[in-house]
Amino acid sequence: MADYDLTPRIAPNLDRHLVFPLLEFLQERQLYPDEQILKAKIELLNKTNMVDYAMDIHKSLYHTDDVPQDMVDRRAEVVGRLKALEESAAPLVTFLQNPAAVQELRADKQYNLQMLNDRYQIGPDQIEALYQYAKFQFECGNYSGAADYLYQYRALCTNSERSLSALWGKWAAEILMQNWDTAVEELNRLKEIIDSKNFSSHMNQVQSRIWLMHWSLFIFFNHDNGRTQIIDLFNQDKYLSAIQTNAPHLLRYLATAFIVNKRRRPQFKDFIKVIQQEQNSYKDPITEFLTCVYVNYDFDGAQKKMRECEEVILNDPFLGKRLEEGNLSTVPLRDEFLENARLFIFETYCRIHQRIDMSVLAEKLNLNYEGAERWIVNLVRTSKLDAKIDSKTGTVIMEPNQPNVYEELIDHTKSLSGRTYKLVTQLLEHAQAQATR
Repeated sequence: MADYDLTPRIAPNLDRHLVFPLLEFLQERQLYPDEQILKAKIELLNKTNMVDYAMDIHKSLYHTDDVPQDMVDRRAEVVGRLKALEESAAPLVTFLQNPAAVQELRADKQYNLQMLNDRYQIGPDQIEALYQYAKFQFECGNYSGAADYLYQYRALCTNSERSLSALWGKWAAEILMQNWDTAVEELNRLKEIIDSKNFSSHMNQVQSRIWLMHWSLFIFFNHDNGRTQIIDLFNQDKYLSAIQTNAPHLLRYLATAFIVNKRRRPQFKDFIKVIQQEQNSYKDPITEFLTCVYVNYDFDGAQKKMRECEEVILNDPFLGKRLEEGNLSTVPLRDEFLENARLFIFETYCRIHQRIDMSVLAEKLNLNYEGAERWIVNLVRTSKLDAKIDSKTGTVIMEPNQPNVYEELIDHTKSLSGRTYKLVTQLLEHAQAQATR
C-alpha cells in the first residue's frame, strides 16, 4: 500500500526532525526497502548536528564499523561549535538557573532587559547567544534543553519575528518529546499569532497555516481530545480553503476524524461537498468510502473501500499507531474506524429502504449473518433509528421518518449565517489587500 503513502507530500511541510518518526514507522511497516529508508535518514541527518546518530545509521547501511572521515571532521566541528555557544550563553544560562535571580523578572520585557544589563551585565549579545545555543541544542537532538531555553528566550525577546521562530522551535521540541498537552498549548499560541499577524503577503499566511496543520497531525492523533480538535481547526473556512488550494491530501485526516468522532457534526454535510469538489485533485480509499456512501449510494463499492481503508490506516504513520498489551498488538483507530464505517453504511442504507433483508445487510457490512444480527440489534437499541427486527422473515423494518420542519429551518439558517460570515470576511480581506498595495 505504498501507493497511498503520503510521506512524500507531508515531509516537505515538516521540520526535518519531525520527519524521523515517519521514517521509523515506514521502516517498521516495511513499506519500502530498508536500504532506501536508511539512505533517507542519512540525507536528513546530514543537515542536522546529530552526527553520532548519522554514524550509527551509516554503519547499519554499509555493514561496517568504519565511518567516512568527513563525518569524523563534522563531529569535531559540532562539538567545538557547541562549546563556543555554551560559553557565549553562559552568563544568561547561569542567571536562569538561579531561582532567586529569576524571581526578579517581571512581565515587562523592557524592564527585564534593563535590569539584566544593570545588575548582571547581560545584554542583547548574550540574549542572542541563548537563542543560537537553544537552536543548536535542537539540531543536536537535545529537545528538552532546547524547549527550556527557547521558552526563556521568548520571555526576553523583543523581536516579534525571532520570537515567532523560537515558538515554532519550542513546539517542534514538545511534539518530539510527546508532551501532548503542552504541544496543544503551543499550537493554540501559534494559531492565534498566524491568524492575527500582518504577513508581507497572503500566500505567506496560507503557507504558515499549511505548516501548522501538518505539524498538528502528530498531536491530533495522540492527544485524548485530538479527533475533535482536528475538526475544529481543519474545518474552519480559512484552513479548509488552504487545504483545498495547497494540501488536499490533508482531507484524509479530516475525513477520518469525521468518521471516528462520536459526535456527528453539522459540518459533515458540507464536508462531503468538499470531497466531491476535490476528488479530481485528491482521493484515497477513505475519501472514496464517503463518496460511495453519501454521494453515489454505492454500498457494494463502500464495502470494498472499507477493506482498502483498513490497509491505508495500518500503513499511515499518524493513523496506524499501535498499542502493545502483553503479546497482543492492536491499532485502536482501525477498530473504531471500521465500527463507525459500518454504522455509516447501515444508517444510509436504512434511510433509503423500508424493508431490508438481514442477509443482504450482513453482506454490505462485511459480517456473517449471526454477527450482523447481533450488531444490528445492539445498534437499534442504542441509536435513534426507528426500526424493528422481524426474526421470522429475517428482515429489518424501518418506520417512516418525517423530517422536522423546525429543525430543517434552524439548520438552513445556521448555514446561511456561516456563508454570510465567509463572504464578509473575504470582502474585508480583499479590501485590506487593495489598501496595502
